[in-house]
Amino acid sequence: MSFTSDVKNELTRVAPTCSHCDRAVLAALMRVEGSLFLVGKGRNSLEMATDMPKVARLAITLLHSVYHLRTELTMRQSVLHKTPNYLITVPTQPGLQDALADMGIVGKSGLVAGVAPHLVEKRCCQAAYLRGVFMGSGFIANPKGDFHFEMSVVSEELADDIAGLMREREVNARVMQRRNAYLVYLKSGSAISAFLALVGAHQCALALENARVIKSVRNDVNRQVNADMANQAKAAGAAIGQVEAIRKILAHKPASDIPPALRDFMRLRLEHPSASLKELGELADPPLSKSAVYHRVRRIEQMAEEL
Repeated sequence: MSFTSDVKNELTRVAPTCSHCDRAVLAALMRVEGSLFLVGKGRNSLEMATDMPKVARLAITLLHSVYHLRTELTMRQSVLHKTPNYLITVPTQPGLQDALADMGIVGKSGLVAGVAPHLVEKRCCQAAYLRGVFMGSGFIANPKGDFHFEMSVVSEELADDIAGLMREREVNARVMQRRNAYLVYLKSGSAISAFLALVGAHQCALALENARVIKSVRNDVNRQVNADMANQAKAAGAAIGQVEAIRKILAHKPASDIPPALRDFMRLRLEHPSASLKELGELADPPLSKSAVYHRVRRIEQMAEEL
């Protein structure tokens, strides 16, 4: 099961905070996943399709409990993905038009483009509406990989309103267009975790945080290993250069013409070509300070350049 499915299943179990939260969840579900059909003058029917059985069960339960509407359920098999798909039909019936208006789907002048204000007057209802949007069209990539979150809607105004609700709760969402849809998306793990906590998916938020910690530790280790390897490569390259410089000097000068202190250091470097400068300083007799070692290295390099 995907991480997105885990989140949606957990969200179906979140209890409403107030008496209007269920309405907000149902309204969001129907706005992003529902299809409205005109079956006569002033008469509509409503359909919603989902491949999540628990989301289908929640939608049917809320249609019955909130608006006392009659529903029909059809289970279909996806030819492409070989997975079941659940089609919920709300046929034309008394009370449906009032329910559509109450859910912010239709208004006096026709279809409502954005989020109806009366659905999100309370903070708990804002979270409930976002919960419904995600259950309808949300996606979160596996947190073990790259962090990615998106919710797809068909209206730019609806996408802007949803992103606005998230920003009001300090979840910095952005909107972009992809073909005929508008995406409300997040890219950072912290923002995705904050959204999950906001809508009530606390177990999945904890799982994502654990993945973030593991990923952060792994990245820190990789950075440290890379830095150590780079330092070792740099030190090895420098040591090779010093050995070549020493051989060049000895090829042109007799050892007796080289100051004793510098001659002893050259001998140590030739005997220990892979040793670090710190280790060479410790091998010297008496041991050399860091500045003394660097002074000798600079003198060797200068002599080689002069030759």
